[in-house]
Amino acid sequence: MSNALSLIAYPTLAGQVQAMEEDGYAFLPGMLNAAQIAELRAAMDRLVAIPASYDKDDKSGGFLNKSINNAFNRDPLFLSYVDRPGVVEIAETIHGSDCHIIGMTAWLTGPGRPDQQLHADWQPLTLPAEVMSNPEVKIPIYISTAHFYLDDLDEELGPTQFIPGSHRAGRAPKGDMEYKGVGPKNILCKAGDVVIFRSEVWHRGTANRSQRVRYLLQVHYAQRMITQKFPPYLNRFQFDEAILAQATPRQRRLLGDHKPSNYD
Repeated sequence: MSNALSLIAYPTLAGQVQAMEEDGYAFLPGMLNAAQIAELRAAMDRLVAIPASYDKDDKSGGFLNKSINNAFNRDPLFLSYVDRPGVVEIAETIHGSDCHIIGMTAWLTGPGRPDQQLHADWQPLTLPAEVMSNPEVKIPIYISTAHFYLDDLDEELGPTQFIPGSHRAGRAPKGDMEYKGVGPKNILCKAGDVVIFRSEVWHRGTANRSQRVRYLLQVHYAQRMITQKFPPYLNRFQFDEAILAQATPRQRRLLGDHKPSNYD
């Protein structure tokens, strides 16, 4: 437990946004109840991989690796996770009221998955350390990811690891395992908890040494100017009209139904 990340739940939106800026992430406990967790896990089990959408559902690496892209377009249940209350407000504050999702991935990881490499999902700017250490330098949050954890996380199940504050490095880790003397810390949270983090945070998934499958839903948010990642590309992706018909105006905007603006 000594390697666990300190998860502080800030009760206000202002505090959560400040945590995103200073720590690189915000912790949102108890966002889903037991029934919602079970419903979401069952829906993820039902999803069938579409290779053209870059989905995976195999054991080619010696372990179950099921990752389904565009989950919002596969089952109406996932549509409600586009704008989950308590999460979407953070995304709209940090990315702007015209932000959108750039992806949603249902991810099941089976026993035997090895440690991932420590990485940043996207490093929009590479800057010298002396620039990043200047408190007056504030880098906008271009992309964030909300992790909806659907298991009680322990060290055996392969928790996500973060290096808090590493978004201030101004670079990707490139093999480094520490930032300012701090190594990766385990996110040992409960099923139904959410962690939303900015794309520059150094993180990784760790080895699943249990006999259980880890369930995780990822929702990726971004400033409107960041392109959406809805494969297959070259105009082959099509929204499910039956699901889209159920979307609220806010959900439609988050899915890409924007008002005309620059470059439109």
